[in-house]
Amino acid sequence: MSTQTFNDLNRQDTISHKCGVTMNDSADARVIAEVMEEKPGVEVLNYPAMIRLDTEGRLTFDMVELSEALGRTFTAYDFEVVMSTHYGRMVMIDEDTVVIFGDMDEALQYEE
Repeated sequence: MSTQTFNDLNRQDTISHKCGVTMNDSADARVIAEVMEEKPGVEVLNYPAMIRLDTEGRLTFDMVELSEALGRTFTAYDFEVVMSTHYGRMVMIDEDTVVIFGDMDEALQYEE
């Protein structure tokens, strides 16, 4: 059996452009998951106490769309409360749009 070392790894083999969020299971998180599940390439995983959303590239959360689904105003700040953690680069594009990028270079266009 051959053992691979760190030096044997090809940098390109270690790069991922996946991104995602984990939310505690709640009424709001379930609605968010239902909305996001309809988007192409978004995978929703339900666990006993949490909900995870994953995709390749980017996840875009539209607060107007989420507000309509929830039946009340839902802001980017409310979204941050519902979200337990994320991976990828999170950028608040405007007050109604939060994007999580899997490609850090793509997120750089929003750096000030």
